[in-house]
Amino acid sequence: MPFHATPAVSAPGSKNPHAPLVPRDRMLPFVLVTALFFLWAVPNNFNDILIRQFMKSFEISRLQAGLVQFAFYLGYFFLAFPAGVIMRRAGYKAGIVIGLVLYGAGCILFYPAAHVGQYWFFLTALFVIASGLAFLETGASPFIIQIGDAETAAQRVNFSQSFNPLGSITAVLIGSRFIFSGIELKPEQVAALQAAGTYQAYLKSETLRVVTPYLALGALVLLWALLIARTPFPHTGMDHSRNTLEHDVSKPLWKRKHFVFAVFAQFLYVGAQVGAWSWQIPYVQTYTGLGERKAGYLLTLALAAFTAGRFFSTWLLRHVRATRLLAAYAVINAVVCGIAVLRPGWVGVVCLVATSFFMSTMYPTIFALGVKGLGTHTKTGGAVIVMSIVGGAAIPPLMGHVADLSNVAVSYVVPVLCFVGVALYAWLAADADREEIAAEPELAEI
Repeated sequence: MPFHATPAVSAPGSKNPHAPLVPRDRMLPFVLVTALFFLWAVPNNFNDILIRQFMKSFEISRLQAGLVQFAFYLGYFFLAFPAGVIMRRAGYKAGIVIGLVLYGAGCILFYPAAHVGQYWFFLTALFVIASGLAFLETGASPFIIQIGDAETAAQRVNFSQSFNPLGSITAVLIGSRFIFSGIELKPEQVAALQAAGTYQAYLKSETLRVVTPYLALGALVLLWALLIARTPFPHTGMDHSRNTLEHDVSKPLWKRKHFVFAVFAQFLYVGAQVGAWSWQIPYVQTYTGLGERKAGYLLTLALAAFTAGRFFSTWLLRHVRATRLLAAYAVINAVVCGIAVLRPGWVGVVCLVATSFFMSTMYPTIFALGVKGLGTHTKTGGAVIVMSIVGGAAIPPLMGHVADLSNVAVSYVVPVLCFVGVALYAWLAADADREEIAAEPELAEI
């Protein structure tokens, strides 16, 4: 991908059409922060593996297994705003280091959780991990947006976000290989182990399989925290003094329509993404008869499609207005995901893989549109948009409940409705964008 680009989300009156994607003197912090997009994808997609693994090792229902995502995304909801406040006062670097330390600590908690053997302990560890990720996601995207010219902001954040699905693929490959044992007992085998008094030992061994990947991940994350702590970070255009913040008289966030709509859209999108991936393995197993490992590899294929879509969309945003691309992708996904509901089986599996391709650009595009022109409110606005990731806590349990009441295929009606909402946002955001730029020329700054 070239490091000179046409803006993805631009406004009239642009001043520097040949701005580099990243200034040369800011390349090292850009690389270190871009790596965070990879790192936070790993635990996000380990969750898709954990749902299936915990259903087996703890013998729980789909609704109970959905609590994995519920506990995880509650961490985002409760910590994103405090993260924004801290970074608004102390800067991006301090917030990112705090986030990495929390992330690493949560991974290490998997060791005592596995030996205690209590489901709630794992949910607590996931909450701590997500608390750290709330800091990372609150800081990373705005930092990437602001580290270079406003002309290339949306393309820059899409480029950095392109490494997120690479982390997702890595997570599913590692999880499918090292967390899934490939042992799926039939009822008669369970009865035999119970009669021999070894069934609980089997369940314990399945639970312990999650420990090593998380300990390795925790060590890597803490090392990255040390690297960032020792690296000088530049001041961005939105690092304001306390005096500037206290005397800020710009329009408050809740009066900025393009921002408010973005919060709701991100809630729907993240819920749809997390739900679609969380239940893809059960969908594949239910309607194709494949085992857990092969189903996991098909999820990897979906994430590869997501990765391809992210890089393709980053290029396409040079030529297509962001809101139009977002609307088109959302409509396509509503249709394709709907086919997966109506045609469960291999046709549905192919549709779910295709859905991942068209989800690829939604998160960074909604984020970039939402924080555009927020000025002194950028970090707080970014934090609120990250809080809306709590959609990932709400949608998977809802899908699990629908699946328990009906079947896994019908549960995908929920993300269909979410994609319809994102499509409506894209059209409404375009109108709000034009209105607010006309009313407030400073919105053209980002």
